[in-house]
Amino acid sequence: MTNFSDIALDFLRNLFSFDEAHPLLFTQFYFWAFFAIVFAFFCLLKNKCLLRNAFLFFVSLFFYYKTSGLFTLILIFITLYDFFAGKWLHSRKKDISRNFVLALSVVVNLSILCYFKYAYFLTDVVNNLFHTEFRVFDVFSWMGNEITHSNRFSVDDILLPVGISFYTFQAISYIMDVYRRRIEPVRNIFDFGFYVSFFPQLVAGPIVRANEFIPQLHKKYFLSRKQFGIAVFWIVNGLVKKIVLSDYIAINFIDRVFEQPLLYTGFENLMALFGYSLQVYADFSGYTDIAIGVAMLMGFYLPKNFNSPYKAKNPAEFWKRWHISLSRWLQDYLYIPLGGNRNATFGSFCIIIMIAAIAVFLSGSLWVGVGVGVVALVLGLVSIFKPEKRKTITTEINRMDTMLLGGLWHGASWNFMIWGGLNGIGMVFSRYWERWSVYGRTLFILFVTFGLRLLCVYLPQPVFNMLFVWCAVILAGNVIRMIYNLLGGKKAWKWLQDAWAIFQTFTFITFTRLFFRSGSNLDPAEANETAWNTAKNMVNQIGSHWRLEQIPDILYYYRNVFILILLGMIIHWLPENFKRRYRLWFAKMPLPLMVVVCVLVVFIIYQFITADLQSFIYFQF
Repeated sequence: MTNFSDIALDFLRNLFSFDEAHPLLFTQFYFWAFFAIVFAFFCLLKNKCLLRNAFLFFVSLFFYYKTSGLFTLILIFITLYDFFAGKWLHSRKKDISRNFVLALSVVVNLSILCYFKYAYFLTDVVNNLFHTEFRVFDVFSWMGNEITHSNRFSVDDILLPVGISFYTFQAISYIMDVYRRRIEPVRNIFDFGFYVSFFPQLVAGPIVRANEFIPQLHKKYFLSRKQFGIAVFWIVNGLVKKIVLSDYIAINFIDRVFEQPLLYTGFENLMALFGYSLQVYADFSGYTDIAIGVAMLMGFYLPKNFNSPYKAKNPAEFWKRWHISLSRWLQDYLYIPLGGNRNATFGSFCIIIMIAAIAVFLSGSLWVGVGVGVVALVLGLVSIFKPEKRKTITTEINRMDTMLLGGLWHGASWNFMIWGGLNGIGMVFSRYWERWSVYGRTLFILFVTFGLRLLCVYLPQPVFNMLFVWCAVILAGNVIRMIYNLLGGKKAWKWLQDAWAIFQTFTFITFTRLFFRSGSNLDPAEANETAWNTAKNMVNQIGSHWRLEQIPDILYYYRNVFILILLGMIIHWLPENFKRRYRLWFAKMPLPLMVVVCVLVVFIIYQFITADLQSFIYFQF
């Protein structure tokens, strides 16, 4: 009897305790046991909206506790503050009062986010600029030690709460939508808490807009047979993406190369970089698929977050297809308030000047300062002497600000700023590139390629070799297109033209990911230096001389990884109509057959499961 009671106590202790080494993940059996219990109780309350929402609110808090421990208190504070802030904002009639409440609410939310996410980054900036030696100090850990009269919590490290960026942005969207009178404030705390903390999308999105999700809070439960099949499809599809594609190629190839790039050949480094593009997509979109499927089973609909992003023909289109909920959030709550494509505001210039100044000071390079100064001078002169170009310039400044801050949203280190900046430059440049004739493009890329070749000869560096090869490939494509036009071709083959644009965009996005991946999963205190060294070493390996006779052996040794990468990209590039048809085919199949298919897929997934399940990449954001 004693043994049984001990076992029961151990079970309850494990059930209601937080294990930092084993957070609750969608890929764990324990999550699906948790969801089965939740869904059983949900079915009893499904049409009693208030009780249902309150139940899911407390369930979501428990889920977050099992994922993040005591950081649940931060989620509770944001929930309570923004609930009452929304009511306070709605009750204000004068614009001055409403503006004050809005500003205060945004400051409170962003201050919490900045403290946890950017303390190391800001401390590093201050120390470099003013030659000080400040260190981060965890105020919340200090408060916990004072309350418990112990030294249980370390005050020397600030840990990032899982998903804080997602639920903070979600709370801000609620405040902004109440301010803009798009929605009425939520009447009770349980409904609002459910909106902020809904567990399927709590820790990695998609970011749910208040005016899109809150109306669902009061709808009766409905799930058709077809919707049930689609929900199951998304769950199974997400698990396959995460475990079969993302985790397998990461553990067996990509992580190894990024950890020690100098131990691998240039070809292996290049393949790891392209493989990471598939990994991060399969990982993040896999999480989103599961979240959409789980939410749909409970009668709630989350927004689409990915739309085959590697089919994009330019960087701007890529960002309309990738992490759509974040792109829309940044557009509505940052890009448009900055002036959008209408004009520039004080914030537009303030952001770009501040980031440029900090980059110049921290780089310590005269050439960086000269480059920034030349760009600023050219833009200023064009604005003065060509007023008709002024609107275009301010639009591009707003777009660049948005991408730089979007990069900073992803991580508190310079590698993410570089990644965001490169994407911004790509978006700006592609808009002008598409306006040029094929002759102008060919002439421009010819000069760039020739210049890079001279650099390779007289100032040899691996990075110049790499850029030279890329530009030479682009030049070859443009020369073929130009010859086709000169020989009387009136219209290029559309599919070939699109494929070429997709290839160029995919290559560009992949190389920007060099900075994204290099700083991921790192302690913020060492992220900048480690990320830069990793990126530099990989570029050196890719741009150095290749021994071509080694490639067949590499392809054979990593054949399983490369086959999965190839299959993943083929599936990704399948026509959308074809994908829609097999989703509907799965959704409409008889239940016994659906069960058999799911069991078979789960069996296949099980063959790919590693000893230690990998967290989703976007948990850290």
